[in-house]
Amino acid sequence: MRRYLIAGNWKMNKTARETKSFFEELSSHLTFPTQSEILICPPFTSIPEAHRHLQGSIVLGAQNVHAKASGAFTGEISLSMLTEWNVAYVIVGHSERRTLFGETDACIHEKIKTVLQGRLKPILCVGETLEERQSKQGAFAVIERELANGLKDISAEDMRAVTIAYEPIWAIGTGETATPEIAQEMHHFIRQWLNAHCNTAVAEQVRLLYGGSLKPSNAKELLSKQDIDGGLIGGAALEAKSFAELIRIAEELSH
Repeated sequence: MRRYLIAGNWKMNKTARETKSFFEELSSHLTFPTQSEILICPPFTSIPEAHRHLQGSIVLGAQNVHAKASGAFTGEISLSMLTEWNVAYVIVGHSERRTLFGETDACIHEKIKTVLQGRLKPILCVGETLEERQSKQGAFAVIERELANGLKDISAEDMRAVTIAYEPIWAIGTGETATPEIAQEMHHFIRQWLNAHCNTAVAEQVRLLYGGSLKPSNAKELLSKQDIDGGLIGGAALEAKSFAELIRIAEELSH
């Protein structure tokens, strides 16, 4: 059985002082250790403060990394800068990085290779827009392309360190709804793709996260689905109480 991964992506939110307050409140809502793995991905400036508060099953992640080890890349951050603070995971290819900052599949592939070479764990984000979902090409073709390009030449052994997050971009802030059944359908498709391009053992081991506005009100139904192994959570991860509630739901389903 795959262990749930409840991952909070804070995006461009929380100062170091706010990070300290978040962890203090989270500790008041949770009992450690937990069966689920808990991941916090703060802004770069809050990583050192977050590191001071890690306990139990909480691990630290980064929201981005540059593919190169060092150099004249103003405003970027390298893998070694992250590993110094015991960062375990790196989000790669988030829809906001793709759409707002022009990251291509080729760029994302290079970052995944860098993360794996540094023995960290990449979380590859894939997802389709409403236009792509409604197009003749269809959602599955978009996801298949992003998987194939992002994970090109990644060995089956390295794939064991990869997590994949499905973001239905069309269902985030649009008024459209990705039902648990729609989410499970896409997660199952991703699992089957892994089975065909790696092997069954790897496909069963890789964790698939739902990244489409997971929150306490829909978490139980989504996390109960066979191929959904946790969530990459935005808004609901910014409040310690709601994030703790998501963890509690995952804990109940783990028994």
